[in-house]
Amino acid sequence: MKMPFMQAVKERVLVLDGAMGTMLQERGLKAGQSPEEMNLTAPEVVAGVHRAYLEAGADIIVTNTFGGTKAKLDHYGLGDQVERINAEAVRIAREVAGESAYVAGSIGPTGRFVEPVGDMSFDEAHALFTEQAKALIDAGCDAISLETFLDIKEIRAALIAIRELSADIPVITMLTFEEKGRSVLGSPPEAAAITLEAAGASIIGSNCGLGVDGIYDILCAMRKVTALPLISQANAGLPILKDGVTVFPGTPDEMTAYHDRMLGLGVRVIGGCCGTTPAHISAIKEALSGRQTPFIPKQDDGTTWISSRGSFAAIGKKHPVALIGERINPTGKKLYSQELREGKVSYIRREALEQTELGATLLDVNVGTPGIDEPAAMERAVFCITGAVQTPLVLDSSSPQALEAGLKSADGKVLINSVNGEEKSLAAVLPLARKYGAALVCLTLDDVGIPTEAEGRVAVAEKIAERAKAFGIKRSDLVVDCLTLTVSAEPRGALVALEAVRRVSELGLNSTLGVSNISFGLPCRPLISSTFFSMAIAAGLTSAIVNVKEAPMMSAWRSAMVLLGKDVNAAGYIDAYRGQAVGATVQPAAAAGGAAPVAEAAEPEGIRGRLAKAVINGELETVVPLVEEALAEGLSPMQISSEALLVGLDEVGRRFGNGSFFLPQVMVSADTMKAAFARLKQELAGGGLKSIGKILMATVEGDIHDIGKNILVTLLENNGFEVIDLGKNVPAAKILDAARSHEVDAVGLSALMTTTMAQMDKVVTLLKSEGVKSFTMVGGAVVTQQYADEIGADLYAKDAMEAVARIKELLAK
Repeated sequence: MKMPFMQAVKERVLVLDGAMGTMLQERGLKAGQSPEEMNLTAPEVVAGVHRAYLEAGADIIVTNTFGGTKAKLDHYGLGDQVERINAEAVRIAREVAGESAYVAGSIGPTGRFVEPVGDMSFDEAHALFTEQAKALIDAGCDAISLETFLDIKEIRAALIAIRELSADIPVITMLTFEEKGRSVLGSPPEAAAITLEAAGASIIGSNCGLGVDGIYDILCAMRKVTALPLISQANAGLPILKDGVTVFPGTPDEMTAYHDRMLGLGVRVIGGCCGTTPAHISAIKEALSGRQTPFIPKQDDGTTWISSRGSFAAIGKKHPVALIGERINPTGKKLYSQELREGKVSYIRREALEQTELGATLLDVNVGTPGIDEPAAMERAVFCITGAVQTPLVLDSSSPQALEAGLKSADGKVLINSVNGEEKSLAAVLPLARKYGAALVCLTLDDVGIPTEAEGRVAVAEKIAERAKAFGIKRSDLVVDCLTLTVSAEPRGALVALEAVRRVSELGLNSTLGVSNISFGLPCRPLISSTFFSMAIAAGLTSAIVNVKEAPMMSAWRSAMVLLGKDVNAAGYIDAYRGQAVGATVQPAAAAGGAAPVAEAAEPEGIRGRLAKAVINGELETVVPLVEEALAEGLSPMQISSEALLVGLDEVGRRFGNGSFFLPQVMVSADTMKAAFARLKQELAGGGLKSIGKILMATVEGDIHDIGKNILVTLLENNGFEVIDLGKNVPAAKILDAARSHEVDAVGLSALMTTTMAQMDKVVTLLKSEGVKSFTMVGGAVVTQQYADEIGADLYAKDAMEAVARIKELLAK
């Protein structure tokens, strides 16, 4: 009888099997055929692959269900057989594995992005993964393996769905990262690990995309923020073309070269992805022989980790005091309240950008104003902010419905503001925090009210901590708000709050305060507030809700960070005040001590500059009125396009290239461009702006993944190209016919899977042999410059922004 899966992980390193798709292809899987269908039509072939890996020494057999969601199976007319296909896959694997190996049910991405980057809602993704996971769990798999995900939001939805079905089944979670060390949508390994651990992952790591050296670097970053066991499932090197066949050059010896370092890092599952064979798995098994040690997780140091899609933040004693920007709150803000009632987000976007630039560590998001649909407003706000900045979020609402809408909309692990000691609050908020993997601001008040002394507030904090523990919420995910009462009405308010902060700190809990509340009703409020802030930091405060636009508040923070040794070499302080004379009025530089400011290229002035800025910031609501204004000033559609809109898009491309912008921001800018162009086309009596080139785009035959292609199509159109999009799974003959009939300047080919890369070679060869003069460009997760050179493609791009720039350059020649 096998021991429970996670017990085995703790006692020894388990070997997971290798590639499935390439093995099935060798055994008869045809281009364009569903690999999962073979569970029904050729179970003996699938069993043969499992058996080969079992005999090679695999401890974990992964089911042939990577594309087993309804979304994927629909492409093959199999969407009504989700349960049968997944159940059969588990049966086949279980029969082969017996008592010798564990069976992990494989779940891969749906092929679509979740809103707002894509068109799939959280609820739709959740339903798709629930259906597949239920079939796998009911069939008796030992664990679930979420693998090759590109979007942190999608894998988070899958993990939440699984945890609703089962709190106990082990879940392995893996994202795919690029050579720059981020996922396709810009998630660094740390943000991914924080998000996945919070949502209930059992094991975290990476597969595909990189070789073993690249995976090791990813896992090193993850280990900084998580104590969970890690998994490495690397490719056998990067693919090359040899004698017309896609091969992976990584040898079994190369796959084991990092074993000592992997084991020291806490990697407890090691397997292989694209290009790996039973020979690789056998080498991995042999290399682990005699090197097994028990898993010893690192101790929780009390840090509260918060994440967004593209960033992460820490609240804790070892870190600088986290600044929670308070200004996205309608209290006392008539303009913002009016925008909320009108369903607009301009104020939210502007404040998110400005507070981030000024150094906010997190952004508090409050949309509570009378007469609105608060859940819908919270969703809009979260979508707006995550499209504009990478700063992690604090969801601020007393409405459980609004909180849940925000939790579904968020990209990472958020901080809920707030829960308190009242029974009603505990019952409503704790389940949401557990389900969606959020940390909590804990207000020290209960059904009796706000305790007048520190002891009472600490007692409420302990009560919340105990109740949270019962829900499986870690102590380090609680941030205690010791409550700031205005000192003009409560003379002892400051002393009680400071004492409560001290005691909370002694208990190992993190803390926060709404600092500016202390000075309400007094003149020169920033003076009182900043002094109180300094005192609270000295008392052990680890975060604060502040107005980062107030110079005295930021000066107090920067000074305290230097004096407490949390600003190493006073680097942040010097950046903020460099060049200012002794005794000068403090004028801190924007963003000093916080996020680095984004170096901007010179923008045109006047209406042209405002239009360019609208594109850069993704101001969808304002761009069309700005186009109207430009037309009224006498600018022609071509002037608006070339002298304003494309200037903005070029700056977006520059920021994407230097790593200060990521794909979600690029897509928001692209949507803004699309709205502007739609208005300009009306001025041309239904005609389009002059095309700078005609591009044919297609995902090659056998490949049903079109996310990357769709992104490129959008960007090409917004850069002035005419695009003929043939979709996905397109045969070479159809591409040839379309290239001829449309007389295109270039043919763009996309492939995500290693099993379909060879179709690119087929298309390029066919176009050349038939005398088609169009340029060819190739790209996709598994495609490399070397591969493009080998098949004779004219252009390779590693991402959509680079593809646009390179095709412009190529056509210009």
